[in-house]
Amino acid sequence: MCIRSHKRLSTGFTLFELVVVMLIVAVLAAIGLPSFKYVTASNRISTEINALLADMRYARSEALKEGLPVTVCASADGLTCTGGSSSVWTAGWIVFSDPSSSQTVPSGAVPLRVQPSLTQAFNSSDTLTADNGFYAETFNREGFGAANIARPGNTVTMVLHSVPANSDWTRCLAITTVGLLTVQRTTSGNGACT
Repeated sequence: MCIRSHKRLSTGFTLFELVVVMLIVAVLAAIGLPSFKYVTASNRISTEINALLADMRYARSEALKEGLPVTVCASADGLTCTGGSSSVWTAGWIVFSDPSSSQTVPSGAVPLRVQPSLTQAFNSSDTLTADNGFYAETFNREGFGAANIARPGNTVTMVLHSVPANSDWTRCLAITTVGLLTVQRTTSGNGACT
């Protein structure tokens, strides 16, 4: 008769092992969360400015394709242009065919594209402003940006600021007279785009 010693195998974790794992997770979270916040805010800002860039490019390409002026303007209601303030872009914008170049939606016309406010579209309280009260850009049939001609340097700059403010996340959209659209980042930490 063979007598075997049966040892009961323990399964599970000791309290010490559990505490060590929790400590490692806490350290990794403390290191990773600030980076994650930067990534999510930076991605949100990039998405917002790229939405405006895409609509500006669409308007320019439609003007070239149709042979008629196409306007992008700030719009709070998605039907008419809102002018008078540089901060109206935060409320949203529309793209529409503008045969008279009046920066007014023709009677009975339907906008080609409608972008709701940043709050609705991206669930953010970021601010999108333009210099010198700029509220509309009309691209003519050659693709030139007619609204820029009277501007200093013939360039309009639209600035997207994050909330809370962080100059690392600030993005700018520059529009030149010839219709060149470029997105810029701040470089020196002073909030100025180059």
